[in-house]
Amino acid sequence: MDETDELLAIRAAELYYEDAKTQEEIGAILHLTRWKVGRLLARARELGFIRIEIVHPRARRLSAERMLREKFGLKDAVVVQSEHRSAPEIQARVAQAAADYLTGMRPVPRTLGVSWGRTLQGVADCLRHGWATRVDVVQINGGVSLNRMAGTASATAVEIAHKGSGQATLLPSPAILEHLETKRAIERDRTVAQVLEKARAADAFLFSAGVADASSVHVDSGYITAADVDELVARGAVGDVLGRYIDAAGEIVDTQLDDRTVGLGLDEIRRAATSIAVIAGRPKHAVTKAVVTSGLCTVLVTDEESSAMLLSDQVAARVLNGGSRRVG
Repeated sequence: MDETDELLAIRAAELYYEDAKTQEEIGAILHLTRWKVGRLLARARELGFIRIEIVHPRARRLSAERMLREKFGLKDAVVVQSEHRSAPEIQARVAQAAADYLTGMRPVPRTLGVSWGRTLQGVADCLRHGWATRVDVVQINGGVSLNRMAGTASATAVEIAHKGSGQATLLPSPAILEHLETKRAIERDRTVAQVLEKARAADAFLFSAGVADASSVHVDSGYITAADVDELVARGAVGDVLGRYIDAAGEIVDTQLDDRTVGLGLDEIRRAATSIAVIAGRPKHAVTKAVVTSGLCTVLVTDEESSAMLLSDQVAARVLNGGSRRVG
């Protein structure tokens, strides 16, 4: 583009975006054809002379979503704007985006398997009544607790089901048990076994991931201690999915702890046709990366800073150069 066309492009853009003139009106003002005006506007956008920003809190970054789908083989991605936003604002936007995604799913899942935690409670709160018709919800990992987080797991599942005019099936067990024998006995119980069987047959899964530090809901709920988390981190843990602590490659870091964890296993999530991960925020970058690159989700709902981290060449190369692949 020569200097004359560059100046014409800038003038056309000013008239089009700031004066709200039509392309035909701009053509008359600049003595150009409508076709020429269209070409100038398109070229101005290509060269970066025009920058369009949608500032609504529910606006999405479509180009980042496209790149995430392409680089990681995701079925879908949702990326919300997060620039100059506080951590609570980002979490709220991502929760709303996940609620919007569930509402727009077609076909609507007849049975939705859900995990629990602060993020998923946020999603439940954002869902509107009538978001779906007769969607049953089943808990996919234990969540019974005697501490202050008590009721969170069941409340999340019940709220999502109630707002979707369906029924909730709850998993009456803690997330992590102290003794392996107790865990095995609980999973042999007919009621628990039926819940787990229904969970495995769910049409879609919805889950988040937790950080590997003392702020974890599993510490808050009394399942493990802050010292336990420190030991897990020393062994390579970057966070947890369904209460199962994973390293950067998405592998279990403590098989004994994992054996005492009640609920679906990570390989069952990897084999799912639709598994929706809702993860956002800088503290969760490491676990977000592990979830995406190890094939734990088919759909990712996140913020733009997290997407930028994932789209860096180093991270993308892990998948493109023969990294982890989804099973099944």
